Amino acid sequence: MQMAINSLEKKVLGVLEEVHDPEINTVSIIDLGMVEEVNVQDSVVNIKILPTFLGCPALELIKENIKKAVKSIDEVQQVNVQFINHPPWTSDRISEQGRKGLKEFGIAPPPRLMDSDGSWHVDCPFCGSTYVTMENIFGPTACRSILYCKNCKNPFEAMKPISTLM
Repeated sequence: MQMAINSLEKKVLGVLEEVHDPEINTVSIIDLGMVEEVNVQDSVVNIKILPTFLGCPALELIKENIKKAVKSIDEVQQVNVQFINHPPWTSDRISEQGRKGLKEFGIAPPPRLMDSDGSWHVDCPFCGSTYVTMENIFGPTACRSILYCKNCKNPFEAMKPISTLM
């Protein structure tokens, strides 16, 4: 019986790779590090998800997309999705594939390290230049800012480091 559970868990993780952020279709919830736990009991799947931002208006849509994807597996009868706040999600959870997906979409991934004064710097996702300026700390969502590359002359968004959202 244990092998069937492991096999089903692998199938669940596989379909979760196809559940993308509703606003950024180049990264999955796995790439973003949102999936904290997948637990399979017979044909019931319980999934614990870490929201990238507590006030994110897309959480219900993400939840429904997860349920729909996991229910597409024949062996699954029920899917429960729970958003949890501990441990808190941080941008360190974004995988290398996720960082590439953000760049592909035109969003600079959050910096891995912040300066001791709390400031942060990102490179242009289009040309890689460090010659960028922040146009507006408030982007289209609370977790993104708008920047401008002085080298290639492109505006772009950057995910804010999690400490700037608290």
